[in-house]
Amino acid sequence: MADKRVRKPVDPAVATARREAFYNAAIRGQLDVGQAVAAMRKISRLTQAEFAAHRGISVQALRQIESGKGNPTVETLDKIASIFGLQVGFVPRSRA
Repeated sequence: MADKRVRKPVDPAVATARREAFYNAAIRGQLDVGQAVAAMRKISRLTQAEFAAHRGISVQALRQIESGKGNPTVETLDKIASIFGLQVGFVPRSRA
């Protein structure tokens, strides 16, 4: 079944601003893994099924990660993060 959604073009400046906001929130430790993955998917303007297929993971795994209930491997997280030029690593916990 073909995707029948009509996607409006995104202004390149808006797309850049969204990515920068994502990177800044990630750097400041304001996103947990599930929030970061969901943000990457939304910035990419893909459904969960589309994003999962694009990254080579199952939709179920993606849903579990986004909901904070999954226990993804480093390999899975690397598959997801690589499209944004990110890699999995140790980062300091935010002090809240």
